[in-house]
Amino acid sequence: MAALGSLTRRALQATVQPTSWRPPVSALGQYCSVSTSASSFQAQPQPDTVESASCDSDERPTHGNVELGAIRNDWSRDEVAAVYNTPLLDLVYKAASIHRMYNDPQMVQRCTLLSIKTGGCPETCNYCAQSSSWSKDVGLKAEKLMDLESVYEAALRAKEAGSTRFCMGAAWRGPTQVGKRQWERVLDMVAKIRGLNMEVCTTLGMLTPEQAAQLRTAGLTAYNHNLDTSPEYYPKVTSSRKYQDRLDTLQSVREAGISVCAGGIIGLGEGPKDRVGLIHQLATLPEHPESVPINALVAVAGTPMQGNKPPSATDIVRCVATARVTMPRSVVRLSAGRLNFSLTDQALCFMAGANSIFDGDKLLTTKNNERNADLEMFEELGLKSRPAFVPYPAGASSSDGSAVSAIVPMQRLVHSDQTGSAVSVAAA
Repeated sequence: MAALGSLTRRALQATVQPTSWRPPVSALGQYCSVSTSASSFQAQPQPDTVESASCDSDERPTHGNVELGAIRNDWSRDEVAAVYNTPLLDLVYKAASIHRMYNDPQMVQRCTLLSIKTGGCPETCNYCAQSSSWSKDVGLKAEKLMDLESVYEAALRAKEAGSTRFCMGAAWRGPTQVGKRQWERVLDMVAKIRGLNMEVCTTLGMLTPEQAAQLRTAGLTAYNHNLDTSPEYYPKVTSSRKYQDRLDTLQSVREAGISVCAGGIIGLGEGPKDRVGLIHQLATLPEHPESVPINALVAVAGTPMQGNKPPSATDIVRCVATARVTMPRSVVRLSAGRLNFSLTDQALCFMAGANSIFDGDKLLTTKNNERNADLEMFEELGLKSRPAFVPYPAGASSSDGSAVSAIVPMQRLVHSDQTGSAVSVAAA
């Protein structure tokens, strides 16, 4: 293992850009050996002499009629399927090349996720331990919303440990189900943690446009709302909401000027066509998400999906690479399920375009990789932590660090009679 780890480190050091990396004016140097033939994204043998893009040319290479690394929102399902079904090593190579067009390949963001309201959720997501529908089978008791100071102290610890984005999750259908005081407490959490100069993300269920606006005023960086899977497979994941509900919330988030964080879960029992459908849905949103989390299902005893076979590492690599090819500027976040993957598995994900992880020993209710193990992995692979508010090419204005000052308590900023009422700002 030590020898393999050393080989991995040497290989990466030989291929990654130096620490002074910056996006090149022309990325063709990364593509001098990429095939431009119409079949370059198909499982067909290449001739000994392949027509390649000239390094002196101003044109990027293509596969078929598609420009590699181009920002598109008009992908067809067939095109996404062709990318997904590319032989794995060829797919990783192309994804790695595109990744280097827009990102520093050594830079990986470390994020921390905290469950601020655990259990008792009225939704029926068949993979989730927090649904009240099977709480007795899971053995998870509903807890109250955490107090402001406890959450703030957790964020302080995360920042001291090196995290630059703090994510908070609440087991709600949405803020509409809770009272005004609880909602304002969440807004205060966002504001106070933003005051630490950390990026702040929340996942609180379905949002109205008014609630999204309140979160933006509080200083929220990004809002996570995963699509989970394809539209066709979604009814097998939950019966308590529709796919359109997810898309409507993403629209509210975008319109509020908050960066969208939306991805999916691999291992829900879906097939390859559903994984293609998920990525196609994300890649054809009006704007590509700032962040695309790729989660591997962590099956929890007592949930309807407790017996699901976990996805393989190569399943995750293929999804990461396909996301990178179709959404070149988005941050692809290697999320839940990393505990089951080796260092070399994760290295291949980073090579394929993943550039974020969640660190800390817990993700909401499931175990995660220990922080010290991640630090050792960063050292072994020559990775460096992404600072807060490094420009997000696919982010909204909330991701650039210029959000309204978050140090003013939200009780002074927001005056509302109802959780979903309009926002009135009383302070500059």
